[in-house]
Amino acid sequence: MAAPRRVILLGASGSIGRSTVEVIEDLSQRGERPFALVGAAVRADHACLHALAENHPLECVAIAEARPGLVDAGTGTGNTLGTPLRIFSGPRAACDLIDAIARPGDLVVAAMVGAAGIEPVLAAIARGCDIALANKETLVAAGAIVMREATARGVRVIPVDSEHSAVAQCLAGLPRGSADVSRVVLTASGGPFRTWTRDAIAAATPEQALRHPTWSMGAKVTIDSASLMNKVLELIEAHWLFGLPADQLHAVIHPQSMVHAFVECLDGSVLAQMSPPDMRLPIQCALCWPARHRGLARRVDFSMLRALEFEEIDPTRFPAIALAREVMDAGGTAGAILNAANEIAVEAFLGGRIPFAAIPVVVSRTLDAVPAAAADSIASVLETDREARASARRLLPS
Repeated sequence: MAAPRRVILLGASGSIGRSTVEVIEDLSQRGERPFALVGAAVRADHACLHALAENHPLECVAIAEARPGLVDAGTGTGNTLGTPLRIFSGPRAACDLIDAIARPGDLVVAAMVGAAGIEPVLAAIARGCDIALANKETLVAAGAIVMREATARGVRVIPVDSEHSAVAQCLAGLPRGSADVSRVVLTASGGPFRTWTRDAIAAATPEQALRHPTWSMGAKVTIDSASLMNKVLELIEAHWLFGLPADQLHAVIHPQSMVHAFVECLDGSVLAQMSPPDMRLPIQCALCWPARHRGLARRVDFSMLRALEFEEIDPTRFPAIALAREVMDAGGTAGAILNAANEIAVEAFLGGRIPFAAIPVVVSRTLDAVPAAAADSIASVLETDREARASARRLLPS
């Protein structure tokens, strides 16, 4: 059997992080593909880190918001090998973890939420690590830099999102990859408001927006799904992952969430990837890419497969969708502006400060207020991120 592949998990306590651990443990126990989870980062979930240390050969952990005394107490905490853990804390803890233990050939699963995931991903690329990317914002805000650095270092950026994983799986069967593609169509479940009227959507409460009919995700991602801002982020991400322009990228609503993407070839043939909505499959695909192994993911029950529905996205009910092309056409730091403004708007909605309908309005007005510049360095992207957040906050009720 091959030596275990070293994995560093950023965002270990979230839904993607928990599913990743589940997949790693299953593959290792089956003898299908061994992995060694050597590093993990969380925002504030101390219990998650302790549980992982009890079951995996962690060398190092990171926690952005540490309780007083945790670092001193944690240095005596051993892993499954009986060796002490190194613990980093504070806002740069994930980057410190990468700098401390990442090696060329390691796999970093990037599942942190928001712009906080950008710098750790770039740090991992600089150390020669492949990236299993579940953080949309990394490419939305800094796609040009991330993909340029990955190419220069000869590392792979492997998508974990179900839609991008689907596209990657379809492209793997084409001789020239994206060069054989006429267009890519990502699917969206439609979220909890797929059949709601425009007025009803505008008045939706956080509780209603968090009731996703298909997927179990964190609050930020679930709200993005309800507004279809998640599809905006995914279209921009696909632009960078697959090198396709805006006019070759589209989205449709598919409430069954069985088909995750279509790839239309130059000759008119259409490839699709289909599987039940279960994030363990795209996670396993990313971990094992390009190999295939048995795993935990649910299988298609063809006896229950009655109909697959596809609907155009109504821009009057879901106005956020128009922002995807605007940002791709603008280029530069426009993605960073959109992402920063959306994070502020979602936070304000969940906090009861703005209505649901105001989320895309805040984002659109921030894009108008903050000029996009060339995304030629991570410093310029992060400065734009700060400026956009400040501008978005000024648009909120006092």
